[in-house]
Parts: sequence; structure tokens; C-alpha cells
Amino acid sequence: MGCSDDEPLQRRTLLAVLILNALLAVGLGFGGLAADSSALLANALDNASDAAVYLISFLAVGRALVWKTRAARVSGIMLLILAAGVLIDVVRRAIMGAEPVGWTMMGLALVAAAINLACLILIRRQKSKDVNMKAAETFSLNDFASNGGILLAGGLVMWLDQSWPDLLVGLIVAAIGLKGGVEILREAREVERAR
Repeated sequence: MGCSDDEPLQRRTLLAVLILNALLAVGLGFGGLAADSSALLANALDNASDAAVYLISFLAVGRALVWKTRAARVSGIMLLILAAGVLIDVVRRAIMGAEPVGWTMMGLALVAAAINLACLILIRRQKSKDVNMKAAETFSLNDFASNGGILLAGGLVMWLDQSWPDLLVGLIVAAIGLKGGVEILREAREVERAR
């Protein structure tokens, strides 16, 4: 099978967003633990899942359509698993209690938003109809939206001196993950049916 003109660019783009998301996952994970924030930990898990998905998508570039749809399906399933993990963490923190640090949440949300916006711009420049590139775009858009929620939650945590805004955003991140996972699985199924 020959290599199309956009495959090397797709590989470079996916590798760039893979590295950015892996680094962001580590930073948000440490920040979430330090700030006792469910929202930041949810975002860290989300970015770690995204990095794994970008690796799968990177490996799918240039392969047969059946391989690409399987890779997209794995991406969708991983996102659903992430959402379930976030829901469990939010329930645990609601029961056990948490004292999130609002200013840490806000600072890391701004950094994450800038990185996720850069990833989204890189992916959208591709103008690709490839199912894995569409999945990558969904992930980056979801992450960017989640960062806005964490920024708001951090401000509310500081203003109200309560943890519920952090838990609420954790729930919203889980809902975004569920929606994104379902969309990716639906699109992979439609591509498979169209073959």
C-alpha cells in the first residue's frame, strides 16, 4: 500500500499531540494530588488516556481502514473507561471529603488550556476526514472545554471555600468523556458500515 501525501504530516501531528498530552497528564496528576482536586486528577487521567489514544492513532496512520476503525473503537472504549474512573473518584471524594486548592486548579487549568488549544490547532490544520484524526480532534476539544470548567471551579472553590465546585467539574469531565466516547464509537461503526 502506497503512502499518501498527508500521512507523514498526520504522523508528525499525532506524535506532537501525543508528547504534549503525556507531559500534561504527568503535570496535572502531580498538581491534582498536591491540590487535592478531583477535577485536576480527572483531567490528568483524561490526558493520559488521550496520549494512549494518540499512540494508537499514530500507529494506525497508513494502515487499512479496518485497522483504523479498530483503533478508533479502542479510543472510544478507553474514553468510556476513563469516565467511569472519574465518576468513582468523585463519589469517593464526596464521601471521604476533599479540600481542593483553588489557585492551583486555576493555574494548571490555564496551562492545560493553552496546551490543548495548541493540540486542537495542530489537528485542525490537517483538515482530515480520517476517523482517527476526527477522534483526536474530539479529544482535544473535550480537553479544552474541561479546562474552562476547572478554571471556573477553582475560582468558586476559592470564593466559596467549599469543595463541591471541584466535584461538580469532575462529574462534568466524566460526562464529556462519556459523550466523546459514544461519538467516537458511533463514527467508527458508521465508517465500518460504509465500507
